[in-house]
Amino acid sequence: MEKSVSLEAQGPAPRLSTTSRRSHIALFTLTALLAVVFFYQSLLLDQLDTSHRPLSAQGHPDFDRVQQCSIDNLKSDTWFLDNAVPIKPEEFLERRDRLAKALDKNGVDAFVLEPGYTFQYYGNISQVDWEPWEPEERPFLMLIMPQTSDEGEVTAKTAFLSPAFEAGRVRMLGIPSREEELDIVAWEEHWNPYTTLRESHLFKDMEEPVLMADEEIRDYIVRGLGKFGFTTVGLTPEAELVRQTKSRAEVELLRAVNTGTVQAVRAMRPCLVPGLTEDEVTAILDNSMLSIGFSLFFNIVLFEEHGALPHGGFVTGGAKLTYDTMVVIDVGAHYMGYSSDICRSFLIDPPCDHYKTKDPLAQEKDDVWHIVLEAQAAAAAAFKPNASAASIDIAARTVIEDAGYGYGFTHRLGHGIGIKAHESPYLNKWNKDVLLQAGMTFTDEPGIYLEGKFGVRHEDIYLVTEDGEAELLSGPLARGLREP
Repeated sequence: MEKSVSLEAQGPAPRLSTTSRRSHIALFTLTALLAVVFFYQSLLLDQLDTSHRPLSAQGHPDFDRVQQCSIDNLKSDTWFLDNAVPIKPEEFLERRDRLAKALDKNGVDAFVLEPGYTFQYYGNISQVDWEPWEPEERPFLMLIMPQTSDEGEVTAKTAFLSPAFEAGRVRMLGIPSREEELDIVAWEEHWNPYTTLRESHLFKDMEEPVLMADEEIRDYIVRGLGKFGFTTVGLTPEAELVRQTKSRAEVELLRAVNTGTVQAVRAMRPCLVPGLTEDEVTAILDNSMLSIGFSLFFNIVLFEEHGALPHGGFVTGGAKLTYDTMVVIDVGAHYMGYSSDICRSFLIDPPCDHYKTKDPLAQEKDDVWHIVLEAQAAAAAAFKPNASAASIDIAARTVIEDAGYGYGFTHRLGHGIGIKAHESPYLNKWNKDVLLQAGMTFTDEPGIYLEGKFGVRHEDIYLVTEDGEAELLSGPLARGLREP
């Protein structure tokens, strides 16, 4: 039987030579150094995988590199512009004809408007400058009048009231017309423009002409027309429907500018780094959109608790970005006269795959982000012909209320969109009488706003279609907190 021997009984261990000890120390030191190298190499590779950390040597944001990164990403593929073409002259004439039929149905003698969005809609929207004639104190008016042929067909007759010295300028605007010369009623500066119009060939044979005033026309002009021989009325649903219903060409322009605006945000996000301010991110996005030919309209960039106010406040702009910052960007642009209006909420990429957040709101941010996305999807599914404007709002609001955040959804769901970012109809739970029609386009923008914490909003554009399934016009939907 073998005897058990304790460590003590074995006697002292043999001592290593000086050379052996040095070899062991060197091997240990080399192993430790290699471990450190491999660790930092892993961190570096994680950062390189994101390919978007433009920092200066001092570790501060390099604005120029971030800007160039964003522009390069966006311009690498501008597929969203492929089907966008200017509105053809014939379409402006067709719009006026549709309006003339509505005026005839309403018993109105003329629709009157002055420079602005509606003027561009019926006049010429494809000019480079979306508003080439600013309204001023001298009335310059466009009049669209229904005229009936011997066969009973109602078409539009278009005329203008212009200061006499501006008549040549009016003819240079390139306004589409079926007539060889624009029909211009000119008034001298020492004349009354309203009596000049009333006594012109357009209205002199009418006992009491009725004019429908555009929503954008200034009050003093409406009062002047009413004082000197005209009866003025407001817009009717039939007249509004002309502009609310989009043609295929309009849909493609809306698709281009809204998808392009979403793509601009997506192209920029991987380039963003901690330390950038709200104002700097605004400038980076603006410059990116300008690089693809968009005209700037509005751009609201909000970080963390600033995003709890849907449109921010006058003190925003200086907050600095961190890896845990909830970023809310509400932005719109113009392209060939049409408007975008989209919103994205997101986080920037972490410094590495091993990043552990210490943000106490991290889980709630994730939860709220997905609740808002679910609400947006519920509204999208409700966009159907003959559905009420109120029902779309209610569909989204119900999701948010059921999740316990009803108090944080503080605005209507959305609005119409076209040449103007905010057009009728408006999607709020009170608007029960307005029914959706195929061809209408809307924003779908639910949100949850938690004061003192953060806000989340997703906004995309939808087209109401005949078959009942709404068509998305702003590109792929947001998919995650880092995939907006």
